[in-house]
Amino acid sequence: MAQRLIVIGGNAAGMSAASQARRRRGADDLEIVVFERGHFTSYSSCGIPYWISGMVSGPDELIARTPETFRTKFAVDVRMRHEVTTIDLERREVVARDLAGGGEVRERFDDLVYAAGAVPVQPPWADTDAGGVFGMQTLDDGAALRAWLDAEPQPSRAVVVGGGYIGVEMAEALIERGLAVTLVEAGQQPMATVDGDMAELVAEAMRGLGITIRTSLPVTGLEQRDGRVSAVVTAEGSMPTDVVVLGLGVRPNTALAKAAGFPIGPTGGIRVDRRMRVPGLPGVWAAGDSVETLHRVSGLPVHVPLGTHANKQGRTAGINIGGGYATFPGVIGTAVTKVCDLEVGRTGLREREARAAGFEFVSVVADSTNRAGYYPGARTMTVKLIAERPSGRLLGAQIVGWSEAAKRIDTLAVALWNGMTVDDMTALDLGYAPPYAPVWDPVLIAARKAVDALAALDR
Repeated sequence: MAQRLIVIGGNAAGMSAASQARRRRGADDLEIVVFERGHFTSYSSCGIPYWISGMVSGPDELIARTPETFRTKFAVDVRMRHEVTTIDLERREVVARDLAGGGEVRERFDDLVYAAGAVPVQPPWADTDAGGVFGMQTLDDGAALRAWLDAEPQPSRAVVVGGGYIGVEMAEALIERGLAVTLVEAGQQPMATVDGDMAELVAEAMRGLGITIRTSLPVTGLEQRDGRVSAVVTAEGSMPTDVVVLGLGVRPNTALAKAAGFPIGPTGGIRVDRRMRVPGLPGVWAAGDSVETLHRVSGLPVHVPLGTHANKQGRTAGINIGGGYATFPGVIGTAVTKVCDLEVGRTGLREREARAAGFEFVSVVADSTNRAGYYPGARTMTVKLIAERPSGRLLGAQIVGWSEAAKRIDTLAVALWNGMTVDDMTALDLGYAPPYAPVWDPVLIAARKAVDALAALDR
């Protein structure tokens, strides 16, 4: 009898695992069943704000492979609108509820991949039956928001609660839709994934786009009228609105895993080893936004929910299930985003993270231009580097600037991944031409400034 692989979750991690396992083992040797509670498989969650804004017509444009593609080309039994409710590790079975047709199914497994992703952080005040309040994690969430924005009466005001990646990108998308947008952040700054000095550059660009920003202002409740949200309540009063988008981040979707006895780490994610195996549970694997992983700089466990990691982790699990050998070596937290034409990139540790990890360090900020100063279109780019004392090893980097800014973070990510010092980086052989960079690239200028700062402290 063929072995059976059950996959819980049909997006990046789960379908990457299924695809890789299938490539290495034929259908006669390995049956693969995928349970997905939503309406879509293998889609880009990161593309949802661009669908909301109208830049992408979607949702079809955001889907890499449909359930039918997996069924016909990969011989994967994809069960859409099925929510797994029980994992019985002793009997090697899962129980799933058919959300569309009703009833339950019970399926055995030899291997199990838990790839249930993450869920939006939803405070108690957001638990409401009022229409117009949306988390933003899945394509189904995006579809629900699109339907609300397109329906009559069409909303004219929006409040985005939370200033992380989701919040900032959704604020821009709603401005593009023509709504008046207020972003409310309980902390001192939006875009807390970068340090405060860099976040202020982002906030300035957001204000220039017409977004009202309210910081250090927790939301305490919602008001509704006729079954629709009508205001967001704060300590400073109510903000009238027609739609609320929650951009408070996400947490690992591990309720089912906890109930089954999976080990949960300090970040709230499932603990896994480098091969994506769940320790102590033979034949059980986990990948994607539901797991925690190692930060290669701090050495600490982290939960960094990004599609890049989910795809790699799912691929790693699938290779191993298929009889190969692969490992996932950890993360350094590289990410990019944009606000209108302002680009933002970060990698490694922020100042507070470096401090919490026990590093002594210097941080420098260098302003340069994205192109030769005389070339048309040259604009300011700000690069921040954090370097360990006294070694000079790069610990983290952030970039905020205009055209050609964000993807420069990849140069810094490679340097960080390979343990380079800022002194090493000053001699990097980077490409130069006036349309693309000044003679001294902004990365090199920042590295030189960090070297000088280290030398000044050691005199």
